[in-house]
Amino acid sequence: MNDDRYLLAGLGNPGRKYRTHRHNIGFMLLDRLAGEQGLTFSRFQQQSLVISSRIAGRPVILAKPQTFMNASGQAVSQLLRFYKIPLDRLLVAFDDLDLPLGTLRFRPAGGSGGQKGMHSIIEQLGTRDFARLRLGIGRPPGRMDPAAYVLRPFGNDEQVLRDLMLAEALAGLHTFLREGIALAMSRHNGPSSSPARGGE
Repeated sequence: MNDDRYLLAGLGNPGRKYRTHRHNIGFMLLDRLAGEQGLTFSRFQQQSLVISSRIAGRPVILAKPQTFMNASGQAVSQLLRFYKIPLDRLLVAFDDLDLPLGTLRFRPAGGSGGQKGMHSIIEQLGTRDFARLRLGIGRPPGRMDPAAYVLRPFGNDEQVLRDLMLAEALAGLHTFLREGIALAMSRHNGPSSSPARGGE
């Protein structure tokens, strides 16, 4: 039934040239979740690449908006309406400059933190009351423009922390689907300094 379905949206920019950028960490997470299930993003719907599956015992839509980051709200709002998914079954994963690289934060609600994709979603939905997963990418070095920093790949020395964070985030998504946002927060928030517990 539609009221049982979840929407997990990962934010990023479409196109090969953006694939490895920090701004695309939300896409990276959903690609890993799909790969874990033996699935690939091949269907285009409501301005997004989508997968419909069953994960952690729940019917789930995985979505990577293809609108470019700043217009992510168009795709997310269309998917919610199309699938008749309530806000308490939405989670958005996105990059966060204010968290150190490797740190993740599940939250039940909140502002955009200056992230343009989240700002677009909040604006389109008319509310901040939906779950999100903030994936820390760290602050730019020196006086580098943050807008330029998020469009850079992770350095070779950063990839271990990135991958540990994604593994913990993946486990956290399973917890969110099985047991809700409160337990996802208590079990998975914080720095990812050791290998994560796997999902089911």
